[in-house]
Amino acid sequence: MAVVQIVFSYGPDDTGTVESLVNTFNQLNPAIRVKYKRMPAETDLYHKRLRNMFMSGSDRIDVIAGDIIWPAEFASKSWIADLSSRFSPSERQLFLDATIEANTYQGKVWGVPWVTDVGLLYYRKDLLQNSGFSNPPKTWDELKTIALQVKQDSGIQDGYVFQGAQYEGGVCNGLEYIWTHGGDVLDSTGAVIINNSAAAKNGLTTERSMVTGGVAPQDVHTYFETEAETAFLDGEAVFCRAWPPLFGILDEPDEPLSPAEVGVAELPRASGVGVGGGCLGGWNMFINAGTAHQNEAWQFIAFMTAPAQQRKLAIDAGFLPTRKALYLDPTLLTQVPILGLSRDALNSARPRPRHPCYFEMSEEMAEQFNLSLQGTITPDKAAQTLQTELSDIVANC
Repeated sequence: MAVVQIVFSYGPDDTGTVESLVNTFNQLNPAIRVKYKRMPAETDLYHKRLRNMFMSGSDRIDVIAGDIIWPAEFASKSWIADLSSRFSPSERQLFLDATIEANTYQGKVWGVPWVTDVGLLYYRKDLLQNSGFSNPPKTWDELKTIALQVKQDSGIQDGYVFQGAQYEGGVCNGLEYIWTHGGDVLDSTGAVIINNSAAAKNGLTTERSMVTGGVAPQDVHTYFETEAETAFLDGEAVFCRAWPPLFGILDEPDEPLSPAEVGVAELPRASGVGVGGGCLGGWNMFINAGTAHQNEAWQFIAFMTAPAQQRKLAIDAGFLPTRKALYLDPTLLTQVPILGLSRDALNSARPRPRHPCYFEMSEEMAEQFNLSLQGTITPDKAAQTLQTELSDIVANC
């Protein structure tokens, strides 16, 4: 019997869970042999290697585990296969809405959601209670009020830390401020609208006010994930914007904080805004359009994104699943508490702009969001500049 060889690419997995799942698939499917090709942990470098492969016309990778922001670019260049006919509408309904939206481009679905992520608000539950606050803030104004009061009562150094540096994480944070004020960057037609309403400017104004109001540290514009999470875990901040894996660190030995002292909630929003806006992260499964093994590639994707495998990834690797039903499984919720804590945020999560030239757009947003946060330019100026620069990118993409 001839064995079909396919190559699956993904970054390193220190837990060994992904490799274990690949081995299980190979044991269950003797007619297919999957090789796990480990790609760089740095997402930009992984992306660069894939681009080089695609532009050379190579098919040496058959199944790609790819970032949530890649589908539009890869689809527009015909690098990945249209999965619309394989991934039925009824099956798509079983996945979190935002993850399907992120994989949709020009009315077609190009990837299957594998694992997910979302921006969350972590807070010192114990310190809030000591200051008379029984619940986390629902609005940004409430966050500022609570943060300043708790700082005064407890002597803690910072009220709120987040990722403000000039990189993709800073883009996620800037977009969250815009979305939670009712604004956006692109409209449904793909036109740039960031400067067309007060909402986006108000969002960037609120971000800057965290610094001018003494809530966030003056150098938060230099903070990456490490700086923000370290400040919170070391007991130096009341609130922290972070991704779900932070919660798992609280159980590690010698951590100053315990899970009992920390609460997790959706990000706040502006008063009167009815929808949330945590930035969606995560990874999808794509099929290389050039592979001769489309059916075998799909068989592997179906296995890797099935409930049993997503459950194992959640328990053993701490990856959030993309299937809705797993967030209602009481046993799994007990084993992986962050699932229940992040469920509401995932239900209102937003994907970043789905555009073939997102990377160029992201570079411009990273720069202008950072300059606005520093106070080098005003939020209005940042929005005006982005309206021009992003419109040029969209027009020439």
